[in-house]
Amino acid sequence: MKSLPQISEAEFEVMKIVWKHAPISTNEITDRLVKTTTWSPKTIQTLIKRLVTKGVLTYEKQSRVFVYTPLVGEDEYIGQESNSFLNRFYGGNISAMLSAYIDHDKLSETEIDTLRSLLSKDSKKGGT
Repeated sequence: MKSLPQISEAEFEVMKIVWKHAPISTNEITDRLVKTTTWSPKTIQTLIKRLVTKGVLTYEKQSRVFVYTPLVGEDEYIGQESNSFLNRFYGGNISAMLSAYIDHDKLSETEIDTLRSLLSKDSKKGGT
């Protein structure tokens, strides 16, 4: 799997909008983010430009409007970030991570039941 560029929390907020609504114009991105953040339109445009420079977004000029589409899928990016977190804090050991969450009451009974269900489905399929 190719390594994807690191993006900041703010850039990630922009990407969530693009992933959900692409293709989407600069104005549409800005309109959505000014409602949910304290960012100025200029700040949002800077974040968009950074994402283009990092190769995460691409754009097409349609008359006088820039329309953006992602070059990186949401699942692909989140998967990389999850693996990075797992490797950084738990040496790649998912059992250690889950144990830490369970030991520190970070998982509810519902979440634990969901995990049991997922693991049960995986074992019925033959595991990985």
